[in-house]
Amino acid sequence: MMSPKPAISDDRLARSSPVRPAPLQVIHVLGNSMRIWSVYSLYLYVSSQEESIVAFIFTCLVPATIIFLVLQKPWKGRALPNSQVVPTVVNGGIMALYYVLWGKGLLACGPLLALLGEYAGAVLGVLSAALYGRNVNLFKKVGGLAAMLLSYYLLSNGWATRTFFPFYSSGAEEVVPVKAAVGMKDMVVPLTAGILSALRRVIARRISLKNQLKRRLHAITVASATCFLFPVAMWDTILGSTSDSIVKFQFPSWAYMSTILFGIVFAFYVDNLAEERLHIVFSSPRHLMATACCIILMETLYGFNFSVLGFLLCTAILGFGIYQATSLDRSKRGTPLESHELSNGAFRTDLPVTSLPS
Repeated sequence: MMSPKPAISDDRLARSSPVRPAPLQVIHVLGNSMRIWSVYSLYLYVSSQEESIVAFIFTCLVPATIIFLVLQKPWKGRALPNSQVVPTVVNGGIMALYYVLWGKGLLACGPLLALLGEYAGAVLGVLSAALYGRNVNLFKKVGGLAAMLLSYYLLSNGWATRTFFPFYSSGAEEVVPVKAAVGMKDMVVPLTAGILSALRRVIARRISLKNQLKRRLHAITVASATCFLFPVAMWDTILGSTSDSIVKFQFPSWAYMSTILFGIVFAFYVDNLAEERLHIVFSSPRHLMATACCIILMETLYGFNFSVLGFLLCTAILGFGIYQATSLDRSKRGTPLESHELSNGAFRTDLPVTSLPS
C-alpha cells in the first residue's frame, strides 16, 4: 500500500511565494518608467515644435489601434454580445475625452502635474463609499479627499519647484523662475482627466471580469476612441497649428515611437499585469510611490526647475490622502477584487455577476 505524498509545508510556501512576483515587479517598474519617459519626451517635443498635442496623440492612436487589433483580434472567437460592445464603444468616447483633457493639461501644466493629476481618480473611491458604501468611516474618506486637495493646491502653487518652494535655500545661486506658478484653475484640466481615466478603468473592469475578454474589449475601446478623436484632432490642428503640422507628424521620432509603444500599448499590458498578478491598481499609494521615483529621476536628468524636498512633501500628502480615501475597513475587508474595485473608484453593487464569454 502506497503511502500518501507528504504535503508541502507552510514554511516552503512562505519561502517560495515572494520569489515568484519579483520579475513581475521589475517589469512593472520598468514599464512605468518607460511610460513616464515617453510623457517627458512628448512634452519636450510638442512644446518645442509648437504642434497641436491633440493631433499628435491622434496620430499615435492610429498605429496603436492597429497593434491592439492585430494582437487581440476581437473579431475572432465567441461573438461579443451587444451588452458588452455598446458600453465598450461608449468607454472609447470617455477615453477620447480623457486624451483631449490630458493633452491640454500636459501642455499647460507640464509633465509633473499631468502625471500626478491622474491620481485624482481616487476621488471616485470617496464617491462610491459615500453613495454605496456600508459600514465605512466616511470621516476618514473626507479627510483623505481634503489631503488630496491640499496636495494639489500646493503643487499648483509651485511647491515642487525651487522657485516657489518656501523652504528652499538657494544660497548664492539665484533661481530665476521660468514662468509663474500654474494655479488651481489650470489644474482643473489634468484633475478632470485623471477622474475620467479612473472612470474608464472602472467601466472596463465592470464590463469584463476575464482577463482575455478585457484585452479584446480594450482593442475595441482604443479603436472607438481613435474615431471619436479624429474630428477633435482635425479641428484643433486647423485652429492651433501651422498648415504643415500634419506632414511633420509623419516623420518618426523618439517622442512619436515612445508614445505609441510605451505610453499606449505597453502601458496597458503593464497595468493589467500589475492589477491581475501583483494586485496593484493605478490609483494606489504603491503605484504613486513608483511614479514619484521615476518623476524625480526624469526631472533631475532634464534639469528642470525642480525641488526634491517640496515634491516629496506634496507626494507624501497625496499618498496619505489616497490611502485614507480608498482604504476599506481592515477588519471587514471583502474579497481582493472587491477591495481593488473600490480603491480605484468602482461603484459597488450587490447584483449577481453572470458568466462572460472568453
